Amino acid sequence: MDTRPRTMTEGLTGRLCRASPTVMQHSDMSPVEPGFVQDPYPFYDRLRAAGPLAWWQDYSMPMASSHAVVSALLRDRRFGREDPAPPPRPAHQAEFWAVEDHSMLELEPPRHTRLRAQVLRAFTSRRIAGMAPEIAALAETLCDGLSGKCEDIIAGFAQPLPVRVIARLLGVPEADAADLLRWSNAMVGMYQAGRTHGDEVRAAQAAREFTAYLSGIFAERDRAPRDDLISQLLAVEADGTLSRAETNATCILLLNAGHEATVHTLGNGVKALIEAGLWGVPVTDGLVEEVLRFDPPLHMFTRFALEDVEVFGHRFARGDQVGLLLGAANRDPAAYPDPARFDPARFPDAPVPVSFGAGLHLCLGAPLARLELRIALEVLHARMPNLRIVEPPRYADIYHFHGLERLVVEKA
Repeated sequence: MDTRPRTMTEGLTGRLCRASPTVMQHSDMSPVEPGFVQDPYPFYDRLRAAGPLAWWQDYSMPMASSHAVVSALLRDRRFGREDPAPPPRPAHQAEFWAVEDHSMLELEPPRHTRLRAQVLRAFTSRRIAGMAPEIAALAETLCDGLSGKCEDIIAGFAQPLPVRVIARLLGVPEADAADLLRWSNAMVGMYQAGRTHGDEVRAAQAAREFTAYLSGIFAERDRAPRDDLISQLLAVEADGTLSRAETNATCILLLNAGHEATVHTLGNGVKALIEAGLWGVPVTDGLVEEVLRFDPPLHMFTRFALEDVEVFGHRFARGDQVGLLLGAANRDPAAYPDPARFDPARFPDAPVPVSFGAGLHLCLGAPLARLELRIALEVLHARMPNLRIVEPPRYADIYHFHGLERLVVEKA
């Protein structure tokens, strides 16, 4: 089994970063090492102390770990998500890339601008805010199914809530949630450290099955449009501003991103609140932001240099990559004093966490994620006060993501 860390470049395209590491300090830490999986923050502290950029040997690329540098590079238009010189891809990944190549998450202007604008026409703040009663009712229903005794809050609550919310928003049957989860987990596995050939095959198969499934949904909406996001996207497609491949990729992106991060955020947040002795306190904006800062669901995002550029004392050639450690930036003591302490009172004076990115690729689902997090915690607080953890929590080996395998709790 190939257990090397896979980055957006090396793992998906077979090419290592070309930047020279000679001008910066080196650090070794396998992202699949058990100690790192359970607690990556001490390693982030070492990287941050090494300077604005430090070379992570296991990924063969420079990493930014301070809040200031990560924030700057997220907004620097000389870096982007789209590889300016992509190498050939293995044939067994073709069906995965048939979807991913049309995802706005992986694109730069002008195509990214066009796609994002069309999605925002349907993914409006008014529509999101209008879902609050539905989210609350769904959270109440899920709580009805919890016994409160040795309950895995991930499987019983954190996982089904966001996938059913995004299914309702898009307009796909909630009864298909199990398939949506299976396809999503397989596809995001392409971005995890230690990915194997088998994982790549499963990701391609999931992309094929997901596309076939959506084709059936699209045909239904073409015959009988509804008041849902898919119908609105198809109307945009009919105007000629989206292709069918782009509509398909956008729906898959929203389904995948619309639940994956929220599952981890909810689980990590419940754990953090209980361990900090704050379970049951009022759910304020500050508490939501502190949950997002303290133990975020996505710890690394990468960017390609779109031109030859020198930043923070390091010269990048066009096509080189840099890793942006979101989890490290959120624990930077220069931005958040005593960063390992869970403290909702630090907001609104503290900087906005970088959990949703920033700049051109700021997550457009951030308002929905914040709404879901707030409502979910409010309902759980009300229905399950005095909650305690009854089994040592363990994080899953899913880096670049960071989320719990299980969180077994009970009412005290």
